[in-house]
Amino acid sequence: MKKLKVKNIIIGKQFDNSENYEEFIKIINEKHIKVYVVEAGEKIRIEKNLYIDVLWPSLENMISENILNNNSLVCKLVYKNFSMLFTGDIEKVAEQRILEKYSQNINKLKATILKVAHHGSKTSSTIEFLKSVKPKIALIGVGANNTFGHPSDITLESLEQLKCKIYRTDENGEISIIVKNNEKVDIHRNK
Repeated sequence: MKKLKVKNIIIGKQFDNSENYEEFIKIINEKHIKVYVVEAGEKIRIEKNLYIDVLWPSLENMISENILNNNSLVCKLVYKNFSMLFTGDIEKVAEQRILEKYSQNINKLKATILKVAHHGSKTSSTIEFLKSVKPKIALIGVGANNTFGHPSDITLESLEQLKCKIYRTDENGEISIIVKNNEKVDIHRNK
């Protein structure tokens, strides 16, 4: 935010304070950036046929275990017949709560592309959650040779089991997505 021009920020309700969060608020105030604090159930309209459904966090269902990761903002970008689910750093416990929350409307989670949670960590991307999302393409944001061992073999195996096409930033570099004719997806790798 110090180097980019930012007009608006969308964040989920924060359940914990940190030095980084304090610095974030300081920059917002200095630059007079408009902030939208959202929670599950809200919809952000961007333009005709393009909107973001906020699926998580849920204020009445806040998770105290690993509070920052499990209350990450989870959003579904919807453009006509195309959708992409952004999962932040949620872990298994949050995935289970999300599945419970949307059990009566499980299609709410279905998406063409999944931004895999928590860099493909073994603590996320349960097979039950992945089967509900049913992604055709999975994107994993992960640094090369990271010390955490991300993405985990179990996460990659689960995605392969669902026959997902997997793109990883450590192998493919920056990934661009272009949607044509309402649903055809072109993926460009910029390595």
